Amino acid sequence: MSEPFLIYGTKSLLGERDAWLTALADERQASAHTIAAYERDLRQFMIFLTGFHARPAELADFADLKPQDLRGFLASRRREGAGARTLGRGLSGVRAFLRYLERKGLASSAGAKAMRAPKMAKSLPRPLSAPDAVAVTEEADAMASLPWIGARDIAVLTLLYGCGLRISEALSLPGDALLDPAARSVTIAGKGGKTRLVPLLPVVHEAVADYRRLCPYTLTKDAPLFRGAKGGPLRPQIVQRTMARLRGALGLPSSATPHALRHSFATHLLAAGGDLRTIQDLLGHASLSTTQGYTAVDTGRLLDVYDAAHPRARRRA
Repeated sequence: MSEPFLIYGTKSLLGERDAWLTALADERQASAHTIAAYERDLRQFMIFLTGFHARPAELADFADLKPQDLRGFLASRRREGAGARTLGRGLSGVRAFLRYLERKGLASSAGAKAMRAPKMAKSLPRPLSAPDAVAVTEEADAMASLPWIGARDIAVLTLLYGCGLRISEALSLPGDALLDPAARSVTIAGKGGKTRLVPLLPVVHEAVADYRRLCPYTLTKDAPLFRGAKGGPLRPQIVQRTMARLRGALGLPSSATPHALRHSFATHLLAAGGDLRTIQDLLGHASLSTTQGYTAVDTGRLLDVYDAAHPRARRRA
């Protein structure tokens, strides 16, 4: 990792950088990708300091680092076109190196701690269309190696889309869940230990019943309902892998993830006239603003609702 001389850093500073990156690899078992990202972020900061001081960056610059130095760095990177996510990652890399130097008594990280990371724009979830969501829940068995595994995958994905569950919520259902085909709802244990009642569609009952009938393992109340190929608890990564294969088979975008089925549940309910507060309860959100971020209704429908409901709206021909 070491270079004999680089214009953006003195030999002592580059030596500490190399020692830090080596420690990340050897002691922290950081991945090669993480180490490369940290090296790149720190190099960019040292190049900034070199230009700012009109000399190669040195350890003393890090020992006396101030918030305005970091703000200047972020401003320069923003002028180069870096977005909030890239800026935040760059700041994180510099902070990590400063903590390393601080442990060795070579710098203080107080200035970096006082800096707030750039705010990232919240990206709206991208739900699947209704036909695509239905196709996912119907075609999952085509990707499976065994009939019971195909039935399991259909049951899990149907719960995500039909009930708006998180993967963790579906996979934590006990073996005796959804035994009564006449049950109209199921109690779900959500985040923070909160429970909620979720209505059950007939298609959900049918999917779980098919899986239960084909599953080669005994499904008891003290073990999870959904099992892996060897009988252990089904892991979220397996569900994600199944969805990835379905994306390829059905020509869906990369945004079509298991969690996108939960987004689709909320969006399709709202588009069909569902009440936002009710959808909030069904999803188990503590804040209505979180639910709003999970839903997307086209502008044309919003205008239709407005025209139909507002007393002063002009009716369109």
